[in-house]
Amino acid sequence: MAKNPYGSGDSKWFTQDRFGMFIHWGIYAAAARHEWVKTREQMSTADYQKYFDNFNPDMYDPKEWARAAKNAGMKYFVITTKHHDGFCLWDSKHTDYKAPNTPYGKDLIKPLVKAFRDEGLRCGFYYSLIDWHHPQYIVDKQHPMRDNQEERKANSKRDQKKYAAYMRDQVGELLTNYGDIDILWFDFSYPGEDGKGHEDWESEKLIKHVRKLRPSILVDNRLDLPGAGDFITPEQVQPQGWVMDEEGKPALWEACQTFSGSWGYYRDEESWKSVKLLLSMLIDTVSKGGNLLLNVGPTARGNIDYRAMDRLGGMGEWMKYNSRSIYGCTASEFTPPADCRYTQNGNRLYLHLMNYPFRYIHLDGLDDKVAYAQFLHDASEVKIIPKPAVEPGSASHCAARRTADQLVLEIPPKQPPVEIPVIELILK
Repeated sequence: MAKNPYGSGDSKWFTQDRFGMFIHWGIYAAAARHEWVKTREQMSTADYQKYFDNFNPDMYDPKEWARAAKNAGMKYFVITTKHHDGFCLWDSKHTDYKAPNTPYGKDLIKPLVKAFRDEGLRCGFYYSLIDWHHPQYIVDKQHPMRDNQEERKANSKRDQKKYAAYMRDQVGELLTNYGDIDILWFDFSYPGEDGKGHEDWESEKLIKHVRKLRPSILVDNRLDLPGAGDFITPEQVQPQGWVMDEEGKPALWEACQTFSGSWGYYRDEESWKSVKLLLSMLIDTVSKGGNLLLNVGPTARGNIDYRAMDRLGGMGEWMKYNSRSIYGCTASEFTPPADCRYTQNGNRLYLHLMNYPFRYIHLDGLDDKVAYAQFLHDASEVKIIPKPAVEPGSASHCAARRTADQLVLEIPPKQPPVEIPVIELILK
């Protein structure tokens, strides 16, 4: 990536780990109909107060969350310490709108950080730039009260600079009270008419504050401040190739995706992705040089949704045998066949069979470059078919027909009992 004028974080672990858990959790879980429910339904602060007054996640067990993430093969997590509604999961000294003041009565972040660290996962914090609760926050087109003329008129009495200072104070708490934090996710900017950008957030002051407190932390690219972000964050899309920075150079990037169509807990949603589709997203992301941050939205009682737990378990079963094709891997210079993806780590090239082919696989550009081939899940040999020394047109010749630079593999006609089989090619 282009040189960061505000300093750069440590990305070595990031490109090794490749797979993380996003956690969207707050009092909106009680509404159970999307984390944007306050603005979607244009609720006033008074109307929204019932979720704060009744928030008591009595079944919250961060150790269980950490085990679920680890068993799924995830290596780090990012938690919404504050989302757009302004509610804080930690015991901030700068607001009363926080978890310790709900019926639950305690800081939710401290035990979470400990639980994930105890399982060997790295820690990340998400902090919303947007705040629909703070009294100094200017009402704009995203705000729940955007159509309330009295609230619009009251903007003249609000001071966005005071809100920007509040953000810096809170971010300072998060970066000093919980040990080393590896990632900081700011979300999000929407500059232009009736929006907010870097001037509203005082982004330059904010990023300098962050770098002073945690020089090695990775920061996302949503401050509307060119050069301030360490990594690019495509959301709910799979890029067509390696993501590029402002200068057209390959960038550090992380796709953020959901198990369903919502980030926060949504009780009645039915658009849940299958294990195979989720694994395909992970593989596709790594094959293009990126990370996948996959989101869970816990319930208001503190459980990870049973549908998410099911998918985490399925992904974990695959990762148990095939994670070598994910950790430390990146894009390959070779072009895979249709319905396949390559990832590569040194002389290990991994062929992911997204749709299992019949018997023969032709690999362009790999003739005489592969020393050995095996299925990754059980280390069983995959036969390399030598160039045919038979008459053209014969059955044997047709079976292994290839162009001059192709390598041909012969695989079993029946797919192995793996959601997405992986063939490990050891290059010469």
